[in-house]
Amino acid sequence: MENVIFEKKNILVTGGAGFIGSHLCERLLKEANVICLDDFSNSDPQNINHLLQYPDFEFINWDINQPINLEDFDELNKFKLKYQGIQEIYHLACPTSPKDFEKLKIHSLQANSTAVINTLELAVKYRAKYVFAGSSVVYGEATDKKNVFKETDLGEVNQLSPRACYDEGKRFAETCIQTYREFYGLDAKIARIFTTYGPKMHLFQGLLIPDFIINALDDKDLVIYGDKKLSTSLCYVSDIITGLCDLMSSEMGINVVNLGADEIYLVEDIAKMIIKMTGSKSKIVFEEPLLFLTRKGAPDLQYVKKVLGWMPLVRLPDGLEKTIEYVAANKEALLYGNIK
Repeated sequence: MENVIFEKKNILVTGGAGFIGSHLCERLLKEANVICLDDFSNSDPQNINHLLQYPDFEFINWDINQPINLEDFDELNKFKLKYQGIQEIYHLACPTSPKDFEKLKIHSLQANSTAVINTLELAVKYRAKYVFAGSSVVYGEATDKKNVFKETDLGEVNQLSPRACYDEGKRFAETCIQTYREFYGLDAKIARIFTTYGPKMHLFQGLLIPDFIINALDDKDLVIYGDKKLSTSLCYVSDIITGLCDLMSSEMGINVVNLGADEIYLVEDIAKMIIKMTGSKSKIVFEEPLLFLTRKGAPDLQYVKKVLGWMPLVRLPDGLEKTIEYVAANKEALLYGNIK
């Protein structure tokens, strides 16, 4: 259903009120009608409040683990779904909170199985193009011998581990997509996303960049859940959004790409950068690792550069500066919004 019979494409974004999803909705509004679907299990209404004023944006409060018929929602009549349908689906809905991981285990399991199948069924119904926000966890944990991954690498994941609902879940989700691609001929693609940061990340969820910044602004300890060897790559959110959009518009046959930054930093060095940039008196302390946090490597970007011409453009100091500015400007509202 690629031929759009109205002025703008109709695009569905699940998890659209989340960190990456809200940035994606904002970008897509420049060219399309956007249906943002979220149940706020791991996202924030504040992320999309500024988008509600636009007539081309519509929010649906729904758990995509449940079957859905978009044509049942009267507020979507303006998008003429019965005639035009949906042209593109981005499936981003999945909890990513390290601190709430145990509480959201079943939700994570469903997001990587039932929700994937539900969104793929919508893609079949509308013959829509489909992009799944996968994860670098499918490669397994990074080691001293292997910390850079290419799309052809086959990772090792323990399907019975305490966090398998996410790690093995992402692998199963890819299997679902590949099966629907082969059986129905869907134009469905997978983005294996590496660690991403930027404005709108959740506070107090064990996510190192926002927690580092809020603590640095208050001269509190910056807590690293691990040891001095803990490292990660970091890609600014606007680069990830560009990659997702480029993947959606790419030719059929490009099935899986890495999206992330290919430089690896020690987490302790990132903490030191944030302390310096905020003029903070904070100290760095180390605590036991959280279950959801594992040692992550960096993507090999040769393939995605070749097929999409994509590469991250935002330098870490520039991205951190933008993120610090956002947290500082929205600190009180963010703090209030995170008090349960």
